[in-house]
Amino acid sequence: MIMEQGGALLPGKCYYEDLSIGSFFQTGRIVVTETHIVNFAGISGDFFDLHMDDAFAQAQGFPKRIAHGLLGLCLVDGLKNRSEVQLQAVASLGWKDWAFKAPIVAGDSIGATITTDSMRMTSKGDRGIVELVFNVVNQDGVLVQTGRNSLLIRTRKTECFS
Repeated sequence: MIMEQGGALLPGKCYYEDLSIGSFFQTGRIVVTETHIVNFAGISGDFFDLHMDDAFAQAQGFPKRIAHGLLGLCLVDGLKNRSEVQLQAVASLGWKDWAFKAPIVAGDSIGATITTDSMRMTSKGDRGIVELVFNVVNQDGVLVQTGRNSLLIRTRKTECFS
């Protein structure tokens, strides 16, 4: 994988060796719909009024009911996995420091810039662990969510033996 000047990753398969601290890519975008919000409430069991009732949300100072914060995280993880930059991941090892900076409402289009913040080889030395920083913005460029994901990722060497 070759990087553009400034550390932007180019489309294609991306292994541990292709990453460096500061390398980044942008995901595609997804429009959050009422259906996403209602289905997420059903799956998660979270029918809190802020997500289900426009009048309640407006009384709390929001323009209308808002998407679940975890729905935003889930959608952005999906965008990462469907990106033109195909991280050769084995598994997600965890999420941390996830913050909801501004509301996401139905009709918003969200996408993320994902940046490599740290890297290390596993103790066996056959795979890498990278920590990715997500900055999620809406269609107006407003930062709506931010956080970190630790990802176990294949190396080119281990890929040859798969």
